[in-house]
Amino acid sequence: MFDYRIKDMQHWQHSSYEPYLPVTEKSNPITRDIDKASPKEIVEMLQKCDAEIFERTSHGNPMYQTLNSSSVVQTIVDVSKRVEVILKDPEDSLIVLSGCGTSGRVAFLLATSLNRWLASQHQKQIYSYIIAGGDKALLTSQETPEDDPLLGALTLGKVCVGKKHVLFIGISCGLSAPFVAGQLDFCLRNLEIFTPVLIGFNPVDMARTEPIQTCSFHFKEVAERMNEMQKQAKGLRAQSSSREAISGSSRMKGGSATKIILETILLAGHEAAYSKKAVTFNGILYSLNMFEKVHQITYSQTKELAALVQKAAISLRKKGHVYYLGWQTLGIIGIIDASECIPTFGAGFEDIRGFVRSGFSEMNNKEGDLSSLGPHFIIDHKDFVDTILPNLSDNDTVIFLYSENDDLNEVSVLAKNVRQRTSNLHAIAHELKGLSDPERMRSHFMTVLTIKWPSSLYKHSPVLMKQYWELSTKWCLNVISTGAHVLIGKVYMNYMIDLRVTNSKLYRRAIHILQRFTGSTQAQCETALLRAIYDVEELSDEMSSTDVTQHTLVANKRGSVVPIALVMLQSRRTIAEAKSYLDAYSVIRDAVAACQRLL
Repeated sequence: MFDYRIKDMQHWQHSSYEPYLPVTEKSNPITRDIDKASPKEIVEMLQKCDAEIFERTSHGNPMYQTLNSSSVVQTIVDVSKRVEVILKDPEDSLIVLSGCGTSGRVAFLLATSLNRWLASQHQKQIYSYIIAGGDKALLTSQETPEDDPLLGALTLGKVCVGKKHVLFIGISCGLSAPFVAGQLDFCLRNLEIFTPVLIGFNPVDMARTEPIQTCSFHFKEVAERMNEMQKQAKGLRAQSSSREAISGSSRMKGGSATKIILETILLAGHEAAYSKKAVTFNGILYSLNMFEKVHQITYSQTKELAALVQKAAISLRKKGHVYYLGWQTLGIIGIIDASECIPTFGAGFEDIRGFVRSGFSEMNNKEGDLSSLGPHFIIDHKDFVDTILPNLSDNDTVIFLYSENDDLNEVSVLAKNVRQRTSNLHAIAHELKGLSDPERMRSHFMTVLTIKWPSSLYKHSPVLMKQYWELSTKWCLNVISTGAHVLIGKVYMNYMIDLRVTNSKLYRRAIHILQRFTGSTQAQCETALLRAIYDVEELSDEMSSTDVTQHTLVANKRGSVVPIALVMLQSRRTIAEAKSYLDAYSVIRDAVAACQRLL
């Protein structure tokens, strides 16, 4: 087991630790050797990283706020009270949750879930979600719209037509998404209608300062205006600081922390409006402590999680697949996790896929059934049975995601059908202590990762229990998919080296990664990256002078551009030679080392 001392874990907060990087882009000392770790060690590292969400101290550096910081908790209290006001007087009012990528998917999940709950209580549905790229972005990477602030503002304006009171919660983990910056700017120019809230995980002075095309502002300027509005009680900003386990991969801690913050805010507002339970500072702290217990319960299954990481990695290494088959929102969590592997690890669409019972009827997304758009949008269990099951083999790993509340007879029937094709069938099951019959289901699966919850908690708040199950499942699947890709060599140290360079943020991140590992200048790294993107030894003047947007459009059609550039820079090899070494070694670090040995 790797031994990480407290001083090492806190070193990242010193000004000398990667000072040129915002917190969300810094590498995490806990996982610096994750690409050489065993499955069990990978799980333990990710457990420690996720535990950082709940740190109680900023280690003496006031620039970094933790989730439990007084200022963050007080902001949550303030926003919850705004939610309460709208719920008590919902006419002409709206709560909008918006973000890009993972942030937008979390916004979608919460908005649709809470609208369903309001409908079940015969209350007016007052939630709406926005995700950059529209509903296609729920299932596939649509990162170009993230760079368009005017599109963000236009979309928000359309959603809020006719509304007199709008609570807008914009989410940008790195304080970097132009799409969200445009929406916040729109809110700040219309404060008679909008109360804007910004959720992010960088200090304002680390917000993105890169100029935004077609706009006179950048994200940092908008965040600074938000700070001024907060002082005047006209706007709110919730911030916590977090380094990802895999550098820059905000789908993990960033997504989890966003879900925790939003659920704490919104459910506190609901309890105040409908159960007459006042929003208090101590009440918010209690809610955050309960989410920490969810973390502890989930990661008590280290051995079982490590086994699933190993199974998934073996499948991917053998050119097999990993399939998540889920029920209700657990199935949606599976779909989201699978879709995020493509841009994060350069994974193939078929590598990891998610399916949910009833498909888009369960998704309940604004644009409805998207299955006509192509195979990326085929997500129903029936689609799995018709198109995947006939060709299933033991090289594939299948993981069921269900809870005690699902139709277990239906789970059993589908499990039996899958077992006829492969024995490599597993489950992540949420059970209530004292109310379950675990043996009834266990016989269907090779392994069952059973997460047991107090039945008293479910009786007290079934809505909250559902959120716990979702977060727990997210943590499990993040571990499985990340760990599997680490084991097959898709990570270099703790950097997602094989990322898809599909927007300006990822273009800049790719250049930084190359600088970090080669010591080359920014200009040299950008030249190598462009050579890999355009697949040429010499760049033409047109290639060199075109804008970043054009570069990313070309990069989106190519694979492994960052690893190719890395090998070229490290070993002075041609593109063809770099590709050859990467084909010969599944682990990128090994390919680089082999090249260097020949120098």
